[in-house]
Amino acid sequence: MNQLNDLELKQLKSLISKSYGNWESLKNKELQEAVTICLRHIEKGFLRVVSPKGMQANCFEQEMIHLQEWEVHSWVKQSILMAMRLRTAETFHFKFDTPLNLDTYSRVHAGLISYHDKFDVRNDLATYGVRSAHGSIVREGAYVSQGVILMPSFVNIGAWIGSGTMIDTWATAGSCTQIGKNVHIAGGVGIGGVLEPENARPVLIGDNAFLGSRVVVVEGSVVSEGAVLGANVCLTSSTPIYDMTTPDKKEYRGYVPPNAVVAAGTRIKSFPGGDIPLQCAYIIAYRNQKTDVKVSLNDILRETGIPI
Repeated sequence: MNQLNDLELKQLKSLISKSYGNWESLKNKELQEAVTICLRHIEKGFLRVVSPKGMQANCFEQEMIHLQEWEVHSWVKQSILMAMRLRTAETFHFKFDTPLNLDTYSRVHAGLISYHDKFDVRNDLATYGVRSAHGSIVREGAYVSQGVILMPSFVNIGAWIGSGTMIDTWATAGSCTQIGKNVHIAGGVGIGGVLEPENARPVLIGDNAFLGSRVVVVEGSVVSEGAVLGANVCLTSSTPIYDMTTPDKKEYRGYVPPNAVVAAGTRIKSFPGGDIPLQCAYIIAYRNQKTDVKVSLNDILRETGIPI
């Protein structure tokens, strides 16, 4: 399967866009094939849910920088939503090759793993140079680039994982999440999916970013290139992010600037019943853009003592 040329892309986009919402049209064989083609091209990286401003959905590999300017391709999301309507959930079984013994026969689940879903789990990652530890799951319709390392984790449909990125144990990359190259996703990180509404921007994580343990990023938040999120930082579209590096404090919401080092924090808010601490985040430093990425990260961790 080759990358879509502009004419093929235009035809595919037109068919998906004009058919979306008309669920009777899903009986059409041509539309069913178009939806399947979209899934195959998404998981090969030939289609993306978002792209740099002015580019089409077939832009393939791009530097994940200037993320606030990236544009959503609603029709690509629509193809995923249509696939969900087309498919019927079924039970998939995986059998172990080890011989059964008498003890195994008395255990009804032994020797068999199963799941019940509308989508397959990808089993071709080795051909892409991806290292996937036992327990890692990449759902059909998700793209994982060469050199990615997956510890026991979950990558959902529509997601894009850039080259050299590592997703550590029990971390999740939600539906349509776009993660750049050489990103470190630490253990227990939760990146939320944004599949609906179809015109909503998904979570975007820029190149060379670092997300510490138990970080949560949801609601289409943007973590720019080179940013470092310390352990337990939680970002939603409305979470205040205060820049403490200058006397005249800046405030961001749903956006972390390039190379920012962010720590979890609280702010006091008054209510009729009293004052309570509410969650927020603080930018406490910036990485040096002129130094090597790993050296810059090590230096900033030593200087700030930020937990990761």
